Amino acid sequence: MLVHITENFEEMSKLAAQIVAELVRKKPDCVLGFATGSTPLGLYKELIRMHHKEGLDFSKVTTFNLDEYVGLPPEHNQSYHYFMWENLFNHINVDRRFVHIPMGMAKDIDAFCEWYEEKIQKAGGIDLQILGIGANGHIAFNEPGSSLGSRTRIKTLTGTTREANARFFQTPDEVPRYALTMGVGTIMDAKEILLLANGESKAEAIAATCEGPITAMWPATIVQMHRLATVIVDKAAASKLKMKY
Repeated sequence: MLVHITENFEEMSKLAAQIVAELVRKKPDCVLGFATGSTPLGLYKELIRMHHKEGLDFSKVTTFNLDEYVGLPPEHNQSYHYFMWENLFNHINVDRRFVHIPMGMAKDIDAFCEWYEEKIQKAGGIDLQILGIGANGHIAFNEPGSSLGSRTRIKTLTGTTREANARFFQTPDEVPRYALTMGVGTIMDAKEILLLANGESKAEAIAATCEGPITAMWPATIVQMHRLATVIVDKAAASKLKMKY
């Protein structure tokens, strides 16, 4: 695991964007795994700038998103479909045919999850998976206690996660209770992992992820086992790390 500590969110985002851009330039038809939430917004903003100012070409890139709320249609302003098109895809030259986001309105969720896994495999696997991390150590919607070998499936969201996401909804009761998510095992199959975190609220989770024992109670700790994992955090998120990086 390679750990980078940056001064702030902006530096974290730009360094992450450089890593993504390098892969896209090296392998124009690469497969990228995307995350949602506030953490990758700076990264996506920088990728958009690179596309418009530096000609970074996404036309052959295939994408897979980590997760989606169950019960929210794609056009809902809190769905992850909406998030990705609003914050990235509408602003770059990605081909809609190559974009994959879990479908929270799927009638047969188990069948959809199997299909999603097959699509990833048929695409040749994910070359680079971008991850955020929850304050409780979750990656995607793999909450504490999730199997470290799990595959794409439906998950019940913990109270902690629903509380953290309540700020995006008008009332706490509107926050979905279930989500479709790539499994921990699915994430670990990616050829490279790029985990981002900023802010003091993520400090405990980052300390556990980088320096704690591997445990399903902190799902992100499994990235210690990945052969090519990069963690980029700002100083606040790194504040509880004990080693010098």
